[in-house]
Amino acid sequence: AGDGDCGHTHARAARAIQEWVRTRPPPAAPAQLLSALADLLLEKMGGSSGVLYGLFLTAAARPLLNRNDLSMWADAMDAGIEAMQRNHGAGPAPGCASCPSRILSTPRFGSPPPRQSAEAAAEATRHMEAGAGRASYISSGQLLQPDPGAVAAAAVLRAVLEGLRS
Repeated sequence: AGDGDCGHTHARAARAIQEWVRTRPPPAAPAQLLSALADLLLEKMGGSSGVLYGLFLTAAARPLLNRNDLSMWADAMDAGIEAMQRNHGAGPAPGCASCPSRILSTPRFGSPPPRQSAEAAAEATRHMEAGAGRASYISSGQLLQPDPGAVAAAAVLRAVLEGLRS
């Protein structure tokens, strides 16, 4: 989708995280881990994606300072989304307001109804008009794929949920 910039940006972030983990152990405390990841992504990822992930992770770290039970992870996701919406105008796709926290709070952890899944929310961006970024320069009739940033965020969320499950 688009010119591949989003994929390159996420690949750069993945390489930076791999290098970080290889050279020193990440903090064990969730709040410190998210804060350190925010700093790393702001420095190494670049672009609007780096800013969005930095905003999200910095805000998500705050609720985890004193506790890290499952309900606090849901609060952390909500705080991250709120920060992105407040500071950058970005947020979840239609039909998925607070999607991460809904996923975390479902009875069968990580198994939300399909319409609430991160993947479904990313798919819903296929028909949205882009307001910012490179996609905003292209006619919506030419945009045939879901927003690459939303697809990447869904993949990240899926990996986080798998990590929390294990």
